Amino acid sequence: RFIARPCAINLGIQDSGPHRAQPNAILEKVFTSITKSPDGKRLEGLSKQLDWDVRKIQRWFRHRRNQDKPTTLTKFCESMWRFTFYLSIFFYGIRFLWTAPWFWDTRQCWYNYPFQPLTSRLYYYYILELAFYWSLMFSQFTDIKRKDFLIMFVHHLATIGLITFSYMNNMVRVGTLVLCLHDASDFLLEAAKLANYAKYQRLCDAFFMLFGVVFIVTRLGIYPFWILNTTLFESWELIGPYPSWWLFNGLLVTLQILHIIWSYLIVRTAYKALMRGKVSKDDRSDVESSSEEEDMTSNSTKGVFSTSSNGSNRINGHVASGQWSEE
Repeated sequence: RFIARPCAINLGIQDSGPHRAQPNAILEKVFTSITKSPDGKRLEGLSKQLDWDVRKIQRWFRHRRNQDKPTTLTKFCESMWRFTFYLSIFFYGIRFLWTAPWFWDTRQCWYNYPFQPLTSRLYYYYILELAFYWSLMFSQFTDIKRKDFLIMFVHHLATIGLITFSYMNNMVRVGTLVLCLHDASDFLLEAAKLANYAKYQRLCDAFFMLFGVVFIVTRLGIYPFWILNTTLFESWELIGPYPSWWLFNGLLVTLQILHIIWSYLIVRTAYKALMRGKVSKDDRSDVESSSEEEDMTSNSTKGVFSTSSNGSNRINGHVASGQWSEE
């Protein structure tokens, strides 16, 4: 309210949403009581009832759906909050781990386990991360429901489970490595979204490409060969197969599976960007373009890209070109 909003206004981001639908009692009743995306048969029935063209009714439903989406200003403020948190917690983690012996030698995570001291700095690091991921878990049900809702839900469950479980079992040393590694790329994605909302397309593309590189290096390279190596093999060697070993590593492997899925989506988005000359949106877009439904109506087989989560094409200043949305 006091920081992000003034920044957004200074960047020229207006507090206005997509085009509002023309008031119509019949269509509003269908939208609220029956369906938000009517099929062809229902569209034809409504067309005869209202004496409207089918495409006009499709546009009405599209505008009505988009009308409920948050404004670009709202999304900018949310992304700025997440960017601030991710950046702050990442540098806090790096500063804390730089002097920690287990950061340089992962075998230190298991020496004298479970009788390892819990310092105040380590405690606050854990509590802050846990509180933030709980907030993401709750806000996911009130935010826009995206296509990867289930994947994100599983991710949040696994993350909260790992943080809680590792804290209860005093596996906090290896837990700090996992947390810091995941925070390394998240603030870059939020920076890219901020640039996207502010219409700095080249800066957005640069941040997104940097995010993709860091994400793949940390989660497909460092994570399995550094984190999983110590939790699967070094822990087995030093302290043996303790009772919670299977659950702890099961959650870590679940995260790795999600990393592979997201890496595929990132690579596909980057490939589209190279082909089109700019970063196009991924398959999680939440605001529809005007061309999408019209092309569906005409049974076109040509690929159509809708806009990103920041609103219509006009908001982003790139008419007739798709933009990427969230990770």
